[in-house]
Parts: sequence; C-alpha cells; structure tokens
Amino acid sequence: MTPRPRRSALYMPGSNDRALAKARTLPADVIIMDLEDAVAPEAKAEARTRVAQALGAGGYGSREIVVRINGLDTPWGTDDLAAVAGMPAHAVLLPKVGDGPQLRETIRRLDQAGGGQLPVWVMAELPQTILAIEAIAGLAPRVAVIVMGTADLGRALRLPADPMRTGLLGALGHCLLAARAQGLDILDGVFPNLRDEAGLRAECRQGKALGFDGKTLIHPGQLAAANEIFGVSADEAVDAGRLLAAWESAAARGQGIAVLDGRMVERLHAEEARRLLALYRAGNAPQDRQDD
Repeated sequence: MTPRPRRSALYMPGSNDRALAKARTLPADVIIMDLEDAVAPEAKAEARTRVAQALGAGGYGSREIVVRINGLDTPWGTDDLAAVAGMPAHAVLLPKVGDGPQLRETIRRLDQAGGGQLPVWVMAELPQTILAIEAIAGLAPRVAVIVMGTADLGRALRLPADPMRTGLLGALGHCLLAARAQGLDILDGVFPNLRDEAGLRAECRQGKALGFDGKTLIHPGQLAAANEIFGVSADEAVDAGRLLAAWESAAARGQGIAVLDGRMVERLHAEEARRLLALYRAGNAPQDRQDD
C-alpha cells in the first residue's frame, strides 16, 4: 500500500463553522473534526450536525478527515457513533478506550450502525489503555492508527511539567512497539503552549526521533513545524532515490547487495527508500484535489 503522510493532524472544534471551513485551506495532512474535548456540553448535538453538514459539502481535497466522537459512557457517545457511521469521513477516532473487549464492542456497534467500512483510530490516553495497547493494536487492520493523548495521560499519571516528557517515555515507547508490531501508524500528542515555537519544535524533533509518524496539533500556527520536522526533505528524497537506484541496478545484475558511497545497501534499505519517496511525493502533492 502507498503510505499516507500524517505529519500533521489538526484538531478542529466541530461546533465552529468558521474553523471547519478554514480547514479546507490549511496545509494539514489530517483534519480531526472534534466532537469531544473541543466542544462544550451544551453544544454537542449542534456540533454533530455541523460536522455532518461540513463533510456533506466536501471541499477538503486530499486531506484525511477523521471525526473524534465522545466516549460511549457519555450522554452523547451513542448518537455520535450512529451519526459518524453515515458520514463521508475517512476514519473515526475513539477516545477513552479502556481495553480490547471494550474496543471490540464499540466496533460492533459501529458496524451495526452502518459504519462497517470505516477505519478506527484509537486514543491512547488512559493508563489502562497503555496496558492494553497490544490487544488494541492487534485489532488491525480495522484499527488503523494509534493517537497518543499525552495531556490526559500525563494528568492521570500525576506527572509534573517537563519539556523532556521523562515520565511519558515508557508509555510512548510501549505504544510505538505495539503499533509497529501490527504495521500501524502512530501519532504523538499535542503541544499545548501556542506561544512557544522553540518548545514545539523540540517536542516534534523528540517525537520524530522516537519514531512517530506525525503530531496532533491544536492550532494552525503549529502546522509548519510539524510538516517540516516529520516530513521528508528534498535532500532526503534525493538520497533515497540514489540508494534505490543503486539497489535496483545491483538487483538487475543478480546481486543481493549494493554499495553506495561506501555503505552496504540491502533489500530492507531499498524498501525504506521507496517508502520515503512515496511520502515525499504525497507530502508535496496539491491538497486541493479531491481524493474520493
């Protein structure tokens, strides 16, 4: 499968028509239309309607559209699940998932509502979610992406403020292993300080070094940093192209190994080069085209 860029995943409040309209113009790989944290209790039903109307109107081009619903233990979750089953979204994001059986039951209810074609993304934001993440990721391919909810998780773990996120590293690494074991993408949590560009960039670089595919964001001003740091640069694409050419040339001669600039190149390196090139092309394609 061609990898899909998920460098930036921007939460947009489902109750805000202007935000939903602005999302059509933003350089985000993923738009998460939020019915949960970004919406006040009295606006939940209205937000559900506004999101359905925005998706019906279309115009989001190649951006991946995900709807985050409220938990099924809330007064709004059941109606959210039924509504999103009929929306032309690319996926549904499930919050507050405690374990594998709970997730299976939610998926069963989604299917009953007519959403059997809809991929499921899962928030990893509770201690019990982290402990059950292997079973949750094991529901791939129906589960397609893991999304770290570092704010809620840090609060649940009673962690002090720490730019290095020391107390979260164990959970981040555990979720990364579980995601990769099933071939899933995984997105890092949000950076809450809108005025700290240096801090945002540092956290993006840390997430990239840990192995995340991208970062969830809470403001359009954070998009540039995430797209740059989690993206494939032009220089990286050139290097990947050279490596792939060297491998293909050696393979054509019946050789299993190539040498490029003194580096040994094997099949696994060629496969990674193909992935990087596909991400580079996708990340630099116009977003105003429709992909549906």
